Amino acid sequence: MSWTEIPTGLIFCLGGVLALLLPQVPRKLLLLALPLLAAWQLLQVPDGATIEAPLFGVTLQLLRLDGLSAVWAFAFCAAALIGAVYQAHVRNRYEDAALAIYAGAAIGAVLAGDLLTLFVWWEITAVTSVVLVVAPGTETAIRAGMRYLLVQIASGVLLLGGIVVHWRLGDGIAFDALDASTTAGLLILLAFGIKAAFPLLGAWLSDAYPAANPTGTVVLSAFTTKMAIYALARAFPGTEVLIVLGAVMVLASLAYAIMEDDIRRMLAHSLNSQLGFMVVAVGIGTELAISAAAAQAVAHILYKGLMFMVAGAVIVHTGTGQASALGGLARRMPLTFAFCIAGVLAMSSPLFAGYAGKALVTSAADKVHWLLWLVLMAGAAGAFAVPGLKLVHGLFLAKDATPVAEGRPVPANMPVAMVLATLASLAIGLFPDRFYALMPYPVSYDPNTVSHLLSTAVMLAIGAIFYAMLRKTVYWRGADLRPLPESDWFYRHGLQDIWRQVQDWAAETSGALTGGLKRWVLAIIGTAGRLGGPAGLLGKTVTPGAGVFWLTAMLGLYLLIFLA
Repeated sequence: MSWTEIPTGLIFCLGGVLALLLPQVPRKLLLLALPLLAAWQLLQVPDGATIEAPLFGVTLQLLRLDGLSAVWAFAFCAAALIGAVYQAHVRNRYEDAALAIYAGAAIGAVLAGDLLTLFVWWEITAVTSVVLVVAPGTETAIRAGMRYLLVQIASGVLLLGGIVVHWRLGDGIAFDALDASTTAGLLILLAFGIKAAFPLLGAWLSDAYPAANPTGTVVLSAFTTKMAIYALARAFPGTEVLIVLGAVMVLASLAYAIMEDDIRRMLAHSLNSQLGFMVVAVGIGTELAISAAAAQAVAHILYKGLMFMVAGAVIVHTGTGQASALGGLARRMPLTFAFCIAGVLAMSSPLFAGYAGKALVTSAADKVHWLLWLVLMAGAAGAFAVPGLKLVHGLFLAKDATPVAEGRPVPANMPVAMVLATLASLAIGLFPDRFYALMPYPVSYDPNTVSHLLSTAVMLAIGAIFYAMLRKTVYWRGADLRPLPESDWFYRHGLQDIWRQVQDWAAETSGALTGGLKRWVLAIIGTAGRLGGPAGLLGKTVTPGAGVFWLTAMLGLYLLIFLA
């Protein structure tokens, strides 16, 4: 077997197992080497190459490298490298191993050529990512991790059910375009939709990601949701319902972000909003739109990861992630402040990755309907305001009303990871043509036209005005914010409240029935005592004649009732 015939995800998994056995320094070096080794291997695999293996009468395609999968695979390698750098100071071998295997499973999933192989990697991402969620060991993290695991397992169950139905109908197990109108297609779409954080299915994201350690949140933000976007692009391109779902994600998640005071929950909701851009592009389904989804996914990994890294550095230094408790950090954390500005610009400003990605998405949307284009531009303006300007101004420039005590210094590896993300984002923005050349389909598009630059300038101005207006409302008084109820309220609170009410009703009913029955029993016992006691009617001596009389009377009553 040659080097190129080993599934790339397996390289990460073996490295993750080895990381459990190594001491600190060799383990960290291994985590840095794994993504470089995987990228080097993929560069040697010819385009269109596959790795196949027979299993129980079916042929598994363990690796399929084409234009679509290559974009995500290399982007995940970059994310794994940046995540390993950012996590270099963490002395937890289980987190290190989880990072490696989690990244490898995500890469294995996007390289899978059949649904069974996809399912295996799909479930490995669920199990390994939950380690990162529960790593803090707090009750909050453990409870969030258990909820997260249940949701991820539900996604796997739906995926497996869809695969079985698809295979039993004789449609095989190839991981290619599927029909969402069939039972199998619908089950698989729902499985993908859970991990893509569709409306009503994505509350796990803002619940679990902020519960992890600051380093774990950065890693989590890169893989699961982008893996799901790839799966949608592979299996359901042009499925029009995705356009509606994506548009709802863009605006609804932004509303949740506005009402959040916790900076990581705010970023998690913003992440969900930005996923909506990719879902819309997949729903459009043209070659331009699929390339746009891929471009936006790569850009999002970089700029959203950078924003989570900034948030992590702030939490490490100050010990809090509540925006209302922070302010004036620019003097204390000038380097982190600079990276925060870079992250905000990278979301949608010219010369950065987000601008290049969103330009393609909005261009594809404009060809569908002007209203869709307007929704996406409104979402971009809102994202620039919240969390963009909210973090820049609220954390770093605004006056700190309640000064936070000096925390521990930010480890040196954290800024290094931010540098890598910033440089990669800047390189994409400066050379968009070369970036577009890497996309699944040919892209002939210039994002730096006068019209697009002008529309972007208007969008940023609207975002700034929107933020200025929010400052005058209750939004600025972070301590007074009341986060909007999310879809998980139904099973986290609603069902529990209903169950508690049912228990109360059952207890009351049981008490009433028990009390009533007890009174009846006592009444019967009392009556029997009065009749059969020494002074009772039945306790007296009964003559034979009286006995015959009562026996005859009882027999007559029986005949009257039952034989009448």
